[in-house]
Amino acid sequence: MPHRNPAPKTPVEGKDHASSHRHRLRERFARVGAAGLNDYELLELVLFRSIPRQDVKPLAKELIAKFGSVAEVLGASLTRLLEHDGISEKTAIELKIVEAAGRELAKGAIGKRPVLGSWTSVLDYCRAAMAFSEKEQFRILFLDKRNGLIADEVQQTGTVDHTPVYPREVVKRALELSASAIILVHNHPSGDPTPSQADIRMTREIADASKPLGVLVHDHIIVGRNGHASLKGLQLF
Repeated sequence: MPHRNPAPKTPVEGKDHASSHRHRLRERFARVGAAGLNDYELLELVLFRSIPRQDVKPLAKELIAKFGSVAEVLGASLTRLLEHDGISEKTAIELKIVEAAGRELAKGAIGKRPVLGSWTSVLDYCRAAMAFSEKEQFRILFLDKRNGLIADEVQQTGTVDHTPVYPREVVKRALELSASAIILVHNHPSGDPTPSQADIRMTREIADASKPLGVLVHDHIIVGRNGHASLKGLQLF
């Protein structure tokens, strides 16, 4: 008997299949959480919100192949997201909302207790906030006498490989906030968190300028897609 190819799905059948897949994926997430899903499946769940009644699995896989991971998709700029076929402005904004929500969640973990007592949470927050940015950012965590977080501020945003930092402005802002200590943080968009000679020199200048005024530099953390580096841990200042 000759072999017959199955008839192509009708538009209604295609929609039913997509709807069933969405339902099953949501159920699985509710049952096992993100750890039980592939990375593209987690991204599918996010895309469901802005792309109704459509199979978004191919799009999710394409985005991860292009950017590298779910985190890097969420961290991509609106401009880069909109360059990809299938990503509307609505979808791009939805992805950025999820990124912002994740960043606030990570920030909340360090806002209620002494920063130095929750170092893993600090690193998680710094990575969520900056590791996947396409431009260098220099931010400062300002701490009180008990090492509680007073403020978290982005001081400068630069290019893909340079951010101008002025030690006097850093110390001035710490004094304005009555901070007793600070943690310097910046990212390397290249992905490699290895400190440069300029990073080391700048850290030492800020530490030397702030110490006589009673402001301690606890650390300078560099984050990138491939991890993080602590200048204090490397004994570089």
